[in-house]
Amino acid sequence: MSRKTGLALATSAALALTIAACGSSSGSGGSGSSSKASGGSGSSTQKASGKKGGLISIIVNDPSNPYWKTEGDVADAEAIKLGYKANVSASKGDLNKESTLIDTAITNKSAAIILDPANATGSVGAVRKATSAGIPVFLVNAEINTLGIAKAQLISNNAQGASIGAQQWVKDIGQKGNYVELFGAPTDNNAAIRSNGYATVLGQYPGLKKVGKEVANWDRTQGHDKMQSLLQAHPNIIGVLSGNDEMALGAVAALKEAGKLSTIKVGGFDGSPDAVKAVLNGTLQYTVLQPVATFAAKAVDEANTFITTGKTGVSTEKQSFDCILITKANASKVTKPFTITN
Repeated sequence: MSRKTGLALATSAALALTIAACGSSSGSGGSGSSSKASGGSGSSTQKASGKKGGLISIIVNDPSNPYWKTEGDVADAEAIKLGYKANVSASKGDLNKESTLIDTAITNKSAAIILDPANATGSVGAVRKATSAGIPVFLVNAEINTLGIAKAQLISNNAQGASIGAQQWVKDIGQKGNYVELFGAPTDNNAAIRSNGYATVLGQYPGLKKVGKEVANWDRTQGHDKMQSLLQAHPNIIGVLSGNDEMALGAVAALKEAGKLSTIKVGGFDGSPDAVKAVLNGTLQYTVLQPVATFAAKAVDEANTFITTGKTGVSTEKQSFDCILITKANASKVTKPFTITN
């Protein structure tokens, strides 16, 4: 997944900070919802062991996507640094697979579970199962639609990220013309939040008309194929808004094949290494970098705090971390995946 209203302010702040500093998840719990953190003082079935050690099970979506690979790698490294064993597995967005992995984590007597939920509604059961087994669950990247089950939900500030991306997109394409949108997985709340964030900004420009929208499920191949279909139906578009980088890069490939890349501009979202390269070479207008390296590590830190003290150390369950706009002006500063330097 606060609202940043000034693009210039968001960009200048981003250049002055590392990703670790950009997240708004201090001890106050970030800029997200103010709902109280579930189990902040421990529950009857989840009590602090008072000592470090044991296994932290980390379940990501699909590590073939560099975003999710970074999420898993960072959480794994942080767990090991804090003295735990770690196991990283992937659900591939499949609820049955996710449930099986949760069962394995329970069987292995995990001290905590770090989970990127496969489905905002469908993953509630898996989180509840782990919680009932006395294992604290810390969600990263995506939310579930029920509060009070997970100990924490750490996400990107998707509305803020969509806003700064859309503002840049308007600067790049102008205030008049037809455009299309590539939408992420409908079961992921992030997809709708980003799409709504785009609409909020673009609604201020009556000359911009969305003439087509396709679901491409965060996937590059689907982005390519759906872009081909959109281009056939709407050959006179001037821009493409995408819910993530993989779909955007698929669109770029399709537009290049059609000889349209010089006239149709594409914006992305994630800050993946391939997207940053595309921004540098001018085939992608911008990307919005999600601080996944920050909140993946923070989730493990909060799990460790809960294991040792019975509290997460923050006052809210939902914690959001502001995104950073990446354009050609600062893309060279992204020296590591999803990390921008001074």
